[in-house]
Amino acid sequence: MFIGRKKELESLEKSYKKPGFSMTVITGRRRIGKSTLIKEFIKGKKAVYYTATKIGSERNLELLSEQLSFALEPSLSGIHFGTIERLFDFLTARLGDEKLIFVIDELPYWAEKDEGLLSVMQKYIDEKWMDKNLFLILCGSSLSFMEDEVLSEKSPLFGRRDSQIYLREFDYLEAAEFVPEYSSEDKALCFGVTGGVAKYLALINPKQDIDTNIKRLMFSTDGYLFDEPHNLLTQEFSDISLVNDVIEQVAAGQNTLNLISEKTHESASTVSYSLKRLISVGLIEKKFCIGEEKNKKKVQYVLKDSMFRFWYRFVPEAVSIIELGGGGEYYDKVVKPQLHDFMGKVFEGMCQHFTLLKGIIGEWSIFLNKAGSWWGTETITDKNGRKRAQSADIDVVGISDADRSMVVGECKFKNEPIDQSVYDTLLRRSHAIPISYPVRKYLLFSLSGFTDWYKTNQNDAVELYTLEDMYTKNL
Repeated sequence: MFIGRKKELESLEKSYKKPGFSMTVITGRRRIGKSTLIKEFIKGKKAVYYTATKIGSERNLELLSEQLSFALEPSLSGIHFGTIERLFDFLTARLGDEKLIFVIDELPYWAEKDEGLLSVMQKYIDEKWMDKNLFLILCGSSLSFMEDEVLSEKSPLFGRRDSQIYLREFDYLEAAEFVPEYSSEDKALCFGVTGGVAKYLALINPKQDIDTNIKRLMFSTDGYLFDEPHNLLTQEFSDISLVNDVIEQVAAGQNTLNLISEKTHESASTVSYSLKRLISVGLIEKKFCIGEEKNKKKVQYVLKDSMFRFWYRFVPEAVSIIELGGGGEYYDKVVKPQLHDFMGKVFEGMCQHFTLLKGIIGEWSIFLNKAGSWWGTETITDKNGRKRAQSADIDVVGISDADRSMVVGECKFKNEPIDQSVYDTLLRRSHAIPISYPVRKYLLFSLSGFTDWYKTNQNDAVELYTLEDMYTKNL
């Protein structure tokens, strides 16, 4: 069953219905669901779908020749075109009143081995296809290649596309559609362990509980996710030892260039290059302190994929146990007691997303244009009246530049209700944010509710949200 991607399907349909030639570029990291989206879109339509592979330009041309001839002229099935120009001529001659969708998936695999491919494509778009009923879809997982060689101004194809789609992970609400009968807590756990990645979500059996799914997928030698990070890195990098070391350090909380360099015993320039490559394939992202985005000292490198965070935290140290068949017991006794702690950062991201969604629709009578987290220092006064600085952070900060105001929030994915101290700390730390906007609302998000103190000390400036609210409150 195909789930979600309504906006993307609408965008593709709009381009498809445009008279004459149209072109869409689709990018996104591996496993995110690009191919699934395209295959869903072309159902019932006249289409040629080809997935390029790392086999060289001649072999890709040969395979596409076979596929194109079979689709457009079955009597010539198996014909081989000696050049891409001849193949495009064959395609052009068979374009008629019915729109044809021509898809080249994993374009970088071919184009990287054939420098002239994109230039030839540009020539045919400009000279032969503009008045033809052709919808060209170019898709690729190599974000750096697609951005630099297909979308940028230096690309031969620049200015030819009608639209582009950057396919992202499912958010926590969309991910819940894969497991509609789960409790809110288990929906959140499912989102956290899969990272909202389409392929991983599709592996979850909604008829089994979340614990059974995690054991089957990660803590069994035949589980799809047991060796997934290694498999993914092998597909992207020729030498994975360094990038694996970098990911391990980021997963362990070493989130600055200098710390990663120190821990891996590699030069800063070497680590920086690896980080850029990991960012280009969508596995690591730069996290900026909200309100201080220009402060280069407040940039953190974090794993974008929470499945990777989960895997690097729990699986490597248990490989021997898993290989001996003890993965299930290891999960029950070691992993499960730490799930709420692991979910802390995941829940923080969920709450930021919830806050931005609410802010966009005008909740709290302001329009939020961004949401994130803040970290820095605060000055406190001890019992003896002495002032000192200490590190501080705020899980959720939503900013409205239009209304010159903000909201701040704290998130707790724990088995105990939030008490007064959490609000007091949030109130105090909000004054440390170096933004002149007043705080309009204080938001508290809790897995396990709130203590009675909040009932007897109601405050219009405070909004309380349970995890259940985050899945059901008018979103």
